[in-house]
Amino acid sequence: MLESDPELESSLQKYVMESISKQIDDKQLRGYLSELRPVTIVFVNLVFKDQDKAEVIGSSIQDASVHINSVLRDFRGQINKVFMFDKGCSFLCVFGFPGEKAPDEVTHALESAVEIFDFCSQVHKVHTVSIGVASGTVFCGIVGHSVRHEYTVIGQKVNIAARMMMYYPGIVTCDSVTYNSSNLPAYFFKELPKKVMKGVADSGPIYQCLGLNEKVMFGMAYLICNRNEAYPLLGREKELKYFRCNMKEFLMSNCSRILMYEGLSGYGKSQILMEIEYLSQGENHRTIAIALTKISFHQTFYTIQILMANVLGLDACKHYKERQTNIENKVKTLLDEKFHCIFNDIFHVQFPTSREVSKMSILRKQKQLEALFMKILEKTVKQERIIFIIDEAQFVDKTSWAFLEKLIQNVPIFIIMSLSPFLDVPCEAASAIIKNRNTTYITIGAVQPSDIRNKVCLDLNVKGIPKELDLYLVEGSCGIPFYCEELLKNLDQHRVLVFQPMESEEKANVTWNNLFKNVAKPTELLRPFTLGDDGGEEVCKLASGVRLKNLSPPASLKEISLVQLDSMSLSHQMLVRCAAIIGLTFTTELLFEILPCWNMKRMINALATLVESNIFDCFRNGKELRKALKQNSASFEVHHRSLSLKPVEGQAHRESEALHEQESEVIECHIIRFCRPMMQKTAYELWLKDQKVDMHLKCARFLEENAHRCDQCHSGDFIPYHHFTVDIRLNSLDMDSIKKMAKSQGFKTEEDIFCKIESLRKSEILPEYASFEEIKERILNFFDIIITKMRPSQENIIPLESCQCEEILEVAVMPLAYHFLALGENSKALYYFLEAASAHLILEDNYMAYTYLNEGERLLKILKKEKSWSHTFESATFYGLKGQVCFNMGQMVLAKKMLKKSLKLLNRTFPFSFISMFFYIHVEKNKHHRYMNQQTPESSPPGKKRLAELHLQVNCFSLLWKIYSLNYFFHYKYYAYLAALMEMNTALETQDDFQIIKAYLDYSLHEQLASQHIMWYKNEIMAMEIILNLPLKAEGIEIMAYMADTLGCNKYLMGHLDLAIDLGSRAQKMWALLRNPYKQYKVLCWLCTSLRLKTRYKQLIQVLGWLWDLSVSEEHIISKAFFYLICLDTMLYSGFVYRTFNECLAFIQENEDNRILKFQSGILLGLHSSVAIWYLEAQVLHLQKQIEGQFESAQDSGVELLKEWWYSNSELAKDQWTQMALNLPTWDNIISGNVNVQDIQKNKFLMKVNILDNPF
Repeated sequence: MLESDPELESSLQKYVMESISKQIDDKQLRGYLSELRPVTIVFVNLVFKDQDKAEVIGSSIQDASVHINSVLRDFRGQINKVFMFDKGCSFLCVFGFPGEKAPDEVTHALESAVEIFDFCSQVHKVHTVSIGVASGTVFCGIVGHSVRHEYTVIGQKVNIAARMMMYYPGIVTCDSVTYNSSNLPAYFFKELPKKVMKGVADSGPIYQCLGLNEKVMFGMAYLICNRNEAYPLLGREKELKYFRCNMKEFLMSNCSRILMYEGLSGYGKSQILMEIEYLSQGENHRTIAIALTKISFHQTFYTIQILMANVLGLDACKHYKERQTNIENKVKTLLDEKFHCIFNDIFHVQFPTSREVSKMSILRKQKQLEALFMKILEKTVKQERIIFIIDEAQFVDKTSWAFLEKLIQNVPIFIIMSLSPFLDVPCEAASAIIKNRNTTYITIGAVQPSDIRNKVCLDLNVKGIPKELDLYLVEGSCGIPFYCEELLKNLDQHRVLVFQPMESEEKANVTWNNLFKNVAKPTELLRPFTLGDDGGEEVCKLASGVRLKNLSPPASLKEISLVQLDSMSLSHQMLVRCAAIIGLTFTTELLFEILPCWNMKRMINALATLVESNIFDCFRNGKELRKALKQNSASFEVHHRSLSLKPVEGQAHRESEALHEQESEVIECHIIRFCRPMMQKTAYELWLKDQKVDMHLKCARFLEENAHRCDQCHSGDFIPYHHFTVDIRLNSLDMDSIKKMAKSQGFKTEEDIFCKIESLRKSEILPEYASFEEIKERILNFFDIIITKMRPSQENIIPLESCQCEEILEVAVMPLAYHFLALGENSKALYYFLEAASAHLILEDNYMAYTYLNEGERLLKILKKEKSWSHTFESATFYGLKGQVCFNMGQMVLAKKMLKKSLKLLNRTFPFSFISMFFYIHVEKNKHHRYMNQQTPESSPPGKKRLAELHLQVNCFSLLWKIYSLNYFFHYKYYAYLAALMEMNTALETQDDFQIIKAYLDYSLHEQLASQHIMWYKNEIMAMEIILNLPLKAEGIEIMAYMADTLGCNKYLMGHLDLAIDLGSRAQKMWALLRNPYKQYKVLCWLCTSLRLKTRYKQLIQVLGWLWDLSVSEEHIISKAFFYLICLDTMLYSGFVYRTFNECLAFIQENEDNRILKFQSGILLGLHSSVAIWYLEAQVLHLQKQIEGQFESAQDSGVELLKEWWYSNSELAKDQWTQMALNLPTWDNIISGNVNVQDIQKNKFLMKVNILDNPF
């Protein structure tokens, strides 16, 4: 190796590309110079007349090289190689090297190729010029031996460009990707005959580029309105409302109005202006709409030229003589004929040039034109209102801005503009217009998820799309219409979308594959628009085997992301690329772990800058993240006038202060998310395969330490004892970790065993001969004592924070599954997919559980050849979770099938025949008798793997007996009894107090449902006896809370409402103190119903208040849905209003397609049925006349109140029910004493809603 020589290095450095030289100098990027990225290759070949004479061709090569370099530099292209061979001199040119990506790359490459071709064809001694242009993903990086490294490009697209250059001599050729990506008119190209090219299997169509010269026709700048009556502008009601308000003010006043819509490319600004152009049509209104381009900015007075051409009626003229006639008619009273030639250049006419005009300077001509135009417009607005619409207004030239500034001061005109953010500071006139008091400046936001779904259904002309596709498009598009369109085109090109006739949901048999067949349907907004005009309604589905997550982004969106990425500093690029490996959402801790040689201060500073640049969003916790993902940022008004009042002197200081504030916010936030998934996918695809493996391994090692339940939930697995059954850890465990994990799974330490509830003895709580009432009081007192001991100061009892499992699921468990998938570790990936599915079931998100189980199923098929015990257990877990999802969805037949499969894999077969069932009952009875009669356990606690099996079995049996109890066939009660008994025996085998208590309570409920009145009481007492022996620590307190909760719920189900209320009020207090909102909301739900049925309205309103606060603070949709269900029930059955019917109805309409509610059996059905009964009652009032005829047979011993209101009038008012419903008293009026309690009872009977009408 050569010794370091700074002077030699400096002289050689000028031969290294500038962008690569910077990366080499940046020590953090050493080792990451190579990447895969989309580029455009331009291969230039020059064949000389005297090929063998170096002295002749040397100067020609130099001339060509200098010109090629100057052309490429304008468009950020680079010459990568120059080499001579027997067929001439070739230049390998590349557009899109790292750090050099620019918008419209393909167009610029073709433009450069044509210019290079034209120039080199004129170079002395050059005989033939051939150029091949190809676009696609290639390897950009270091190749060759370590002592002769070179930075170059390698790949199929490089070969194709080289072959086209040689096989199609004397022309500029391009491949189909370049042709399609250029967005140029088809007449710029000519398709060439295909040739068999060496080393190229299938090149696709080859095109010749004929040139990029286009005549600019007069008047072609008008905005073409392609508005379709059958295609509404979706999701832009707020933007149109701004227009309507400004339009109203403009028509009512005599001053100008300016409405400006600012938004990035793709947000649908042009579509908004098209709709506005349509809406602005009216009598005595002249609407002029134009669309500008980049060229417009360099053409002086171009925007005003187009405006005046329309005002003067020149836009429809086909010949210059027609234009001359129109001009003469319009200006004859304003301008002398000898000055008409002033219009020649601007309007392409041929008036004779007068001596006076020929002597005018350009500036004087311009001023005279402006004065004349102002007079013409002043005259015009007296006859009709002018509405001037400008699309892409950032390309308005400076002279036109200056004229517009004067115009709005002197002439009442309504100017509506759409523009992208200015790249440079706008000119003085533009700034003045933006800050004008009559300007409304709107920053356009994204459209909402429901509007994206509507747009997709309308674009595809279907009645619905798969939920998976809906989620993919909503997430991938970020609410940007252009992104959505490109993603759809990409899916269509890859033949992912399949269209099928819409089937009746009742006809299909329910299987696992169609369990969530409910497609995402468009909202009511699209009802008036025709879908499926041919008579057959279709739905869109995905082709089998397609995984949308694995699809590469469309080239157009990838280019946008790469342009943004390459505009960053090198260190920021490195951070984004590393973050892309982690995933869409990640923590700052993990990012710091994988960044090479970074310190925390540098990372925070970089993150703050990237958050400010809208590359990342930051969140303090998972709750903030979930809230942000529910809705896209909407449009908002910017008050530039008030912003301009701030002093300029302190601007730099304010910017520095803002960055410090952003840094402080990033320090507080530990969850980061890419603003746009396309940036994450694009940055991810830049990595080479080996680099990805290294980075995924780093992430997996870090994440597996945190991929378990939160500390508040004792850090266990989401599937009990799961990690003991499968060898999935990359990191070795130390002794402390083993102890912690063992303790989290329920193993007692010596300290725990002796930390009992000292002051409470079993004999004090449950005396041997106490009556039921006495035991009830003592149990309630016991829970009261426990609640008093649950003080916030008791850290070993009261957790410091609420459950964080949902956040851990998002930032650790789910990413870890995909990291292992990327590493090819399928068994480890399967483990975490099952954990994720179990976690989603705990969080009551059945659809996401279903999604991850499908991922798991794919891996199980890959691993099916393995015959290990761990694989069998994973399969059993898979079917057990499937059964739970089916149970939650109300598909009991399918659930039963899945649960039995799981038990069979665990060697615990459940009988299928009636005869074998009695044998199993006999065996289980004997086993149970043996368990109950042994004084102490016969053996030590089961091993960890055995415990995992037993817990899974307990869960399966618990669901099975409930399924069988729902069926009223006589023999099903025996199956239910067997399942409950097997659950009990399995729980006893675990020697786990929590499992045994759950089994006792399940068994008790089963016996009550089976009308075995004696045995159920005994099981509840035995469960209570175990409670008394529990330690007064977090785990013990949780079991006690569960006991109060489940016991109360059982009493509610069996109709013992007073006891249910007493137990429920205590259970909810305990869960609140334990900071477990998921358990607390469930108690509050059935507690509300119990209180309403017992007409304890004051307590009901208090509990409803708690339920509302919980649903809002935790962003919990199910608790909010139940809240509104109770509100509807109070109106229907209790005779007063807590929340209005309209509010309840609005909630249902807003959330009827909510993923969690839609796939949760019962909630939405209950809400819809309550609403249906509300409307139905108003339609069946004629039935009251039949009731009135039954006076003699009616019970006359009762209440005068009933007589007064039931048989009051012989003639019924038609809208009496409706009037009564509208006049129901509010709870506030009842509390204030303005409403008598008897009036509430009158309301109940007048409404006559039978509670049995609504079983939900």
